[in-house]
Amino acid sequence: MSNPEPQPQPRRALLVVDVQNDFCEGGSLAVDGGAACAAAIDDYVRDHHDAYVSIIASADWHIDPGGHFASKTGTEPDFVDTWPDHCVADTPGAAFHPAFSAAADGRVDHVVRKGRHAAAYSAFEGATDDGRTLGDLLAAERIERVDICGIATSHCVKDTTDDALKLGYDPTVLVDLTVGVTPVMRMGALEYLAAKGVAIA
Repeated sequence: MSNPEPQPQPRRALLVVDVQNDFCEGGSLAVDGGAACAAAIDDYVRDHHDAYVSIIASADWHIDPGGHFASKTGTEPDFVDTWPDHCVADTPGAAFHPAFSAAADGRVDHVVRKGRHAAAYSAFEGATDDGRTLGDLLAAERIERVDICGIATSHCVKDTTDDALKLGYDPTVLVDLTVGVTPVMRMGALEYLAAKGVAIA
């Protein structure tokens, strides 16, 4: 009896969410553990680059996001709908953290920037500098599944994963390559996603 033909592996992309200076220690909206997360993601990309058809990084890139910045409303940030100024376009805070060297050395295939003129949490709200959305990039590469990591689990990672699920990309959260604003918020986000059927690896 002949051996069955091996099944082709699904075409996968890695989405690296918002590994930026302002979200790491010393930034204007810092998350504890952000720098270590950036370094761990860089190691993962080095070791698993060939497993992915495409590696795509998202970045907050705020030009004038209106009420997303509390400074625009003259109120204190409520850390739900309004935030301290962060990731202002073309500032050091908006740059990728230096520990995530993949963003500078060619191991990242595409960068999508989000939140130019409004609040944006999901990477699916972003676009490349030439106007291609994350959805456009995934469709062009015929991606079937996405693995997701980055900062912060409780916000942009969660919303990106939620959108990936809605769009049929069978997402997996690489939990050890994420960091949350607080442990409680991180766990809440992971429980929310797991209850929807998202794989937590």
